[in-house]
Amino acid sequence: MFDRLSEYPWQRLKPYRELASQHPEGSIDLSVGNPVDPTPKVIQNALDGASDSPGYPTTWGEHLARQSVCVWYATRRRSPGLSPEQVLLTIGSKEFISWLPLMLGLGPGDLVVQPTYAYTAYEVGAKFCGADVFVGDEPSEWPENTKLIWLNSPGNPSGEVLSVERLRKALTRARELGAVIVNDECYAELGWGGDYETYIPCMLDPEVTDGNLDNVLSIYSLSKQSNLAGYRAAFAAGDEKLIKGLVNLRMHSGMMVPMPVQKAIAAALGDHEHVAKQKDIYRRRRDILLPAVRAFGFEISNSEAGLYLWATRGNDCWQDIQELAELGIVAVPGEFYGEAGKKFVRFSITATDDEIQRAAERLLNALG
Repeated sequence: MFDRLSEYPWQRLKPYRELASQHPEGSIDLSVGNPVDPTPKVIQNALDGASDSPGYPTTWGEHLARQSVCVWYATRRRSPGLSPEQVLLTIGSKEFISWLPLMLGLGPGDLVVQPTYAYTAYEVGAKFCGADVFVGDEPSEWPENTKLIWLNSPGNPSGEVLSVERLRKALTRARELGAVIVNDECYAELGWGGDYETYIPCMLDPEVTDGNLDNVLSIYSLSKQSNLAGYRAAFAAGDEKLIKGLVNLRMHSGMMVPMPVQKAIAAALGDHEHVAKQKDIYRRRRDILLPAVRAFGFEISNSEAGLYLWATRGNDCWQDIQELAELGIVAVPGEFYGEAGKKFVRFSITATDDEIQRAAERLLNALG
């Protein structure tokens, strides 16, 4: 009954966490992308102001919150023209990812496509409903029985950004297959340099869709840009017919975002100043850790956006995890993100300023 999924992969890090904890100056955790900075006051105040919420929240999300999502897509994601009927608030993005294949009616014989380097929830969702998984980034290789396509740009763990052209190519193939296509975009406000500093292409951008959102969704989480991981605040937007169908199923199953969180979502999306400040904090941490990781012998791959450094020394990832743990540093083995990641390690820049500084010093001092 419970054997559809193997043990949660992060359990395999326990011995290395224990080894890192034995370092004379303690361990530094650069594994989980867990926000550690304060939730902005503008959001806290909105939550506090909605604390008297005795009634049930709406499954769809209150109109004001969904309207704020529409405005945010228009102003920050170059995707104007959305209506609140094309938006669904979700309890974080992971639950939406994990349950979407089942809610779409997928089952045995159906195929879910995921990226070569992939967040584990995409596979989890397929296994929940008994569907199969195809791993691959080239649209021409996606099989005929594909029913759902997951894109992730900016990517976790790699930080790769898909251009408008690549998104269009993926959408064209999805239309040929009659498949639903969803881009997980939760790091889209965190681009590092070049064209991606101010804008990372959105799945709903008219330059991608030509205005046709049939079977197209974008999902977004406020965990990263607004330090709201503890709120479970996220949303999906796109095809109105898909959204309405999902709302109906979620009504039946009682999946709804608490009203105070809905108010917090509206406040977060209406204030870009806190996002810019948080990005500057992450930039400083990245600028400290990145050269130290490189000096230690890692080559950085992609990492154009998001909260991670995707790095390789050409070793088996567990060898690198062992060496890092001996320095009191915990990172993530790339194997957790697919077969292609076996020679990679993921470093997170979400630790505190002090922890990032000390991690960089340990890497540099290890060079002798």
